[in-house]
Amino acid sequence: MKYFEIRYKRGKEWGVKVYEAPSRQGALKLFQREALGVMHTITERTQPLSMRFSKLKAAFNDPIKKKRVPEEEYIVFLEQLSTMVEAGLPINTCLEQSVEDTKEPMIRAIFGQILSDIESGQSLTQAASHYKQQIGTLSLSLFELGEQTGSLGQSIGQLAQILQQIYDNRQKLKKATRYPLFIIVAMMIAFSIVITFVVPQFEAFFRESGLELPFPTKLLLWLEASLRAYGLGIIVGGFGIALWLAYMYKKNSQWQYHVDRLMLRVYIIGKVTYYAMIGRFIYLFEVLSEAGIPMIEALRISQGVVDNLYIKRAIDKIPTAIEDGRSLTQGFKESEQFESMVVQMIKAGESSGSLGTMLQKINRVYKNRYNYIVDNVATMIEPILIAAIAGFVLVLALGIFLPMWSMVDIAGQ
Repeated sequence: MKYFEIRYKRGKEWGVKVYEAPSRQGALKLFQREALGVMHTITERTQPLSMRFSKLKAAFNDPIKKKRVPEEEYIVFLEQLSTMVEAGLPINTCLEQSVEDTKEPMIRAIFGQILSDIESGQSLTQAASHYKQQIGTLSLSLFELGEQTGSLGQSIGQLAQILQQIYDNRQKLKKATRYPLFIIVAMMIAFSIVITFVVPQFEAFFRESGLELPFPTKLLLWLEASLRAYGLGIIVGGFGIALWLAYMYKKNSQWQYHVDRLMLRVYIIGKVTYYAMIGRFIYLFEVLSEAGIPMIEALRISQGVVDNLYIKRAIDKIPTAIEDGRSLTQGFKESEQFESMVVQMIKAGESSGSLGTMLQKINRVYKNRYNYIVDNVATMIEPILIAAIAGFVLVLALGIFLPMWSMVDIAGQ
């Protein structure tokens, strides 16, 4: 878009108005529509600062952001909407009541606009397709399935159940990692306090003794000096590096791919991530297949809820294999993300026509593995935490007491 400044005269007064338009003719049409007066001159110019500020302000105040809607509130909204639709009420009445009841601004704005589009003659799927980024491909697919089969209420309820399952798994993982993270943060704070406030009390005493200080003591003194001299720089630098890494992860797909691949090799984190992503994929594929969505489309949608880019690209080989004329079993095998037992179960289900049953069993396998690891995260991390605490106490004790013992030995001679 370009910006044009039109100088005009209305009676004896002069005025200036800036228009955003693709061309001079477009700006002239906007000016004529407003009937402000007689045009005198029209010139192209840069975007005015006031207009730029107004756009930023409008974007900031717009409740519809370029991100996913809040999961918990969206699930509640869908459950209410499903109940009302299954009760036989018209979709516009159900949407109007559900929008009125929700307190989440983003959901209110999105589905308020969807309601307006439906009342103007669009289907729910068509109206919701404008907000694919906010509500996701899964929502659009189940809306479309419900409208095609005449079971919209059931499809919306199924969507709420799927999102609830994914949300519960995430919350369960967060809850399991809360205690270990608290211990790690507490250790870091305690170590910083000891190095900053306790060690300096002994520094002058050790220096005056004239003894050759042992390595643990030198290490403590070096850490104390480094924190005192470069503490702020270390914090700012660490924060800056973290922001840069987060930016690169978000903007650079190759960077994200390699980081996600590396994360799968990290102790505990790798297994939790793998079972969460694969379990989510299998669960959603099984639900969508049973709901009647075509296999390739069900695979593509299921692939979309996998957050790990390395696993997502590997899983992409499954629908690609089917499109190339190969079997589902070959696709699972070529992805190299599934053990031979799972591949054999897919083969058995595909050949016997009981794929849905096999997918349910595979889903249970991954769900049990995921739950086992999450339930035992604290137990599995405990040896590492104990070793870290022991190392911290050992270095501190040796660093402070070894010089004292040496001084006692010299005094006793």
